[in-house]
Amino acid sequence: MSEVVIIDEIPCENGDGVIAKVTINRPDKLNALNQDVVNSLKEMCAWAEENDSVRCVIITGAGPNPPPEGKRAKPNAFVAGADITEFVGKGSNEILELFTDNAIEAIWNLSKPTIAMVDGFALGGGCEVACSCDIRIASTRAIFGTPEIKLGLIPGYGGTQRLVHLVGYGKAMEMMMTGNNVDAEEAYRLGIANQLYSPDELLERTLEIAQTIAGKSMHTLRVAKKTIRAALDNGLTEGVKIEAIAFANLFDTEDKEIGVQAFLNRGTPEWKHR
Repeated sequence: MSEVVIIDEIPCENGDGVIAKVTINRPDKLNALNQDVVNSLKEMCAWAEENDSVRCVIITGAGPNPPPEGKRAKPNAFVAGADITEFVGKGSNEILELFTDNAIEAIWNLSKPTIAMVDGFALGGGCEVACSCDIRIASTRAIFGTPEIKLGLIPGYGGTQRLVHLVGYGKAMEMMMTGNNVDAEEAYRLGIANQLYSPDELLERTLEIAQTIAGKSMHTLRVAKKTIRAALDNGLTEGVKIEAIAFANLFDTEDKEIGVQAFLNRGTPEWKHR
C-alpha cells in the first residue's frame, strides 16, 4: 500500500480479529481518486479478503490539513470525485480498461462487511465508493452527488446501477441529469445514508456498528451478504429460492448450533467460523 491509502487495524472488542479502518489520504486534493489511490484500494481489498483476522472494513477520507497562515481551510471530504486531471487526452479504449478493472468493483466484491464513513463531500467517484460499501454512516455535513453530467460524462464506477437501487429510478435520474447534490438530511431520507451523526460522534458511532458486526459469525455474514446481493441480481421469485437454500444450508454449520444454544442458555456465542 502507498501513503495515499492508510490502514489502521483496530482490535475487535471480543479479542478475535481486527476492524480495518482504511483512510484515503489526499486531503489537499479533497481525497480525489487518482490512479495511485485506485491501485492502492485494489491492493487493500486483496489484503482484506485474504487476511483472516479482518472482520470488517471501514473506508473513510482524511480530514483537511491545517491551512497556511492567512489561507482558508479546505472543506472536509470523503472523496470529492475522480482526479479530473487524469482524464485529459484519454480515449475510450484506455478509459474502458481502467474503469472495468477498478477499485470500486473490488470493494463491492469483498465478501467481508464494508462501511463507508462519510464526512464531507462524497461526489462523483466518491459517491460511487460510498455506494459500493454495504453500509453508509454519514456526518451531518456530508454531501452526496453525481455531478459528472457537468463534464459531459455519466458515472463510470457503477453509479448508474447502484444509486438507483438506493434511491429509486426517479431520484437517480434527477441527481444524474441535473448534477445537483443532496445534503446529509436528504441523503438519509432517500436511503443513501443509513445513519447520521455529528462530526464529533461519527468515528465513535461507526466503530460501534463495526464492532457489533465484527462480533458475528464470519461465515454467516458472508452468506447473508451474498444472499442479500441476490436481490439485486435476480427477480423476487429467484431471489427467494436462493435465500431458502442459503438459509437451509446454515443448519449444517457449527455456528448455527452454537448460536442457538447460546440463545437458549442466555450466553454469548463463541463462533467457530471467524
